[in-house]
Amino acid sequence: MHILFIGYGKTSTRVAKQLFQQGHQITTISQSPKIDHYATHLIQDVHQLNLTHLLPIDWVYVLLSPSQSTVEGYQQTYVDSVAPIGQALKSHPVQKIVVVSSTRVYGENAGERIDDESVIQPVDEQGRLLWKMEQLYQQAFPNQCIIIRPTGIYGTSVARMIKLAKTIQSYPQIHWSNRIHIDDLARFLAQLIHVEHPEPSYIVTNNQPLPLHEVIQWFQRQMNLPELVVDSQTETGKRIFATRMRKSGFQLEHEDCFGDYKKLLA
Repeated sequence: MHILFIGYGKTSTRVAKQLFQQGHQITTISQSPKIDHYATHLIQDVHQLNLTHLLPIDWVYVLLSPSQSTVEGYQQTYVDSVAPIGQALKSHPVQKIVVVSSTRVYGENAGERIDDESVIQPVDEQGRLLWKMEQLYQQAFPNQCIIIRPTGIYGTSVARMIKLAKTIQSYPQIHWSNRIHIDDLARFLAQLIHVEHPEPSYIVTNNQPLPLHEVIQWFQRQMNLPELVVDSQTETGKRIFATRMRKSGFQLEHEDCFGDYKKLLA
């Protein structure tokens, strides 16, 4: 198959490499030069996408990220790009379009359990814009669209966690956090090619929700730093579970984030 990646960052690179090794032809769209030898790389603005000169595209992955996490950044990157992408793909025989969104579309923030059957009720503007993007793609590609909602992606750096470990002496409450290793996310995205009847959407997470303060405390212990104190037992955040991913038979290789963090610290 001829597979197009719209947005080509760390996750896309991993997915593309796996699919190339399976014999697929890869084309990528990004805003900066890329050097992976196994793909044809095009530099284009997604808001003015032109795909008329390409061989027929069978499968599409959309993995965009805004340069700024502002409302304007989300609007421009996620929402305003849907129409030009849809228009550019009209002349191609697209079987599936996989759109990577976020679990930010779920607005719960008091420790609730969330899974693939949970009702989507965004509470902030960025969450609402992601939800709008999802709906626009589903309208444009009603039979081809698969929405992917990953939790926090980790596995390339622990710089942020080290900074938190060094600077935080107390934490205001129990804040539930959720994560997925970048390699597991990439493997799941690549495996979708082989799913005969995919679901319209999938949460992708390691199914191991953790209070964020416990993760920071773990880093503090590794670094021989004083452990933070939790001020309140109030719960925020949400506990997220990937029920459809699990039902698909996909096997995670990185369920223990602490083992991965240890390797990154070494």
